[in-house]
Amino acid sequence: MSTYRFSAPLWQYPGEGSWYFVAVPEDISDDIADLTAGRRKGFGSVRVSVTVGGSTWQTSLFPSKSGTYLLPVKKPVRLAEALLEGTPVDARLDLLDF
Repeated sequence: MSTYRFSAPLWQYPGEGSWYFVAVPEDISDDIADLTAGRRKGFGSVRVSVTVGGSTWQTSLFPSKSGTYLLPVKKPVRLAEALLEGTPVDARLDLLDF
């Protein structure tokens, strides 16, 4: 399977910049890690197409220290979909290049 659906809250990275992320649930992260073993890009990233509401874009998932992947949510998407920190994000992920 290379398409996943989940809902998780939007959160802001506690460092410099205005990076916002959604943590991909552990079970889905584990499945993605298994499917992409040996084929990940720089920093262990995985290219994906993401749909949230009426917005679709391409980005990369990045592994976190906790073992889950992080999905960055750019500002135009947050504005278009009225997403604020703590808002549940219903996302569809499609793995690219697999």
